Amino acid sequence: MTMEPVLDRSVRIEDDAVLILDRRDFPHRQEWVTARSAAEVADAIRQMVTQSSGPTYAACAALVLTARQAASADPDTARTTLNAAGALLIGARPTNNSVRDAVDAVLARVAELPGSSATARIVAVAEEAAHGRAEEYRSRSRALAEHAIELLPDGSRILTHCWMDTYIIELVKAAEAAGKRFAYVATETRPYLQGARLTAHTLAEMGQDVTLITDGMVAAVLSPHSTLGRIDAVVTAADRVSMDGHVFNKIGTLGAAVAANAFGIPYYALIHAPDVQAPTADDVVVEERDGDEVLYTLTARTASPLVTRGHYPAFDVTPPRFTTLIVTDRGAFEPASVGDYYEGDGAR
Repeated sequence: MTMEPVLDRSVRIEDDAVLILDRRDFPHRQEWVTARSAAEVADAIRQMVTQSSGPTYAACAALVLTARQAASADPDTARTTLNAAGALLIGARPTNNSVRDAVDAVLARVAELPGSSATARIVAVAEEAAHGRAEEYRSRSRALAEHAIELLPDGSRILTHCWMDTYIIELVKAAEAAGKRFAYVATETRPYLQGARLTAHTLAEMGQDVTLITDGMVAAVLSPHSTLGRIDAVVTAADRVSMDGHVFNKIGTLGAAVAANAFGIPYYALIHAPDVQAPTADDVVVEERDGDEVLYTLTARTASPLVTRGHYPAFDVTPPRFTTLIVTDRGAFEPASVGDYYEGDGAR
């Protein structure tokens, strides 16, 4: 059996705080950031203390904390406090919709309560809904992984970019349960090096065969002339998929998808579900981070002191023609028909 990786439980809720493993320093240091309010959790998400699936778990924990802190307030104030916390959390990182969906689900449960409900009832429902949403996220990731491994023959070598946390952990577990084993090639993922520090580390923790490459090597590794050997598939998570089949993911995903397409290698994008609130790619906000972040690597300045300007869109957009299949918790869909997800029987 594979060991449980550290990132699988990187958010903890205590009586008066949310503890978040600081991924900016992991794995070189295992330090926890203490957030004592939803605003502080939102700031931790914005500051990249937590990434990948982490913000969803952190948002759920923040709503639990907020509900507890509102326990002595009158019912109207408790509702207002929860709604304000939800808005802060949703705004922390706008491209990924899983935080929004988690917050909306919890607040919807609270909104369903009669107006006469006591504060204690509001708090209990909010806590129950938040805990439930976190567990639902994990179970849907498990279903997603089970569908994904059906597309990957035993022994496949998979190239990935900035794919970590719950999705990849559940995929490794699903592969093991199915008697399959894969080899992984992970990009380092500039400028935060999530691939080098988080993805590759987690795979190694779980006893997987993993090779690290720089972001600039992707096309060369996918080409028939690669000295690494054949890559059988490119697989990444997706931060969002619009209903017209565009994939939003960490900057660099588009290049990997285009190169895979050029060399006849399938690209599979993994996400729980396409976003009904984004009919087209134009309906998604692509987060632009401070360009100064490109001038540094893990807090050390790596650009020349003469260079004063960087450009950092945190995500890119992969058009449908470069994606082979979008794998969801209901199965795999061609990008053009990803909307069939909501028909219930359209999965391949």
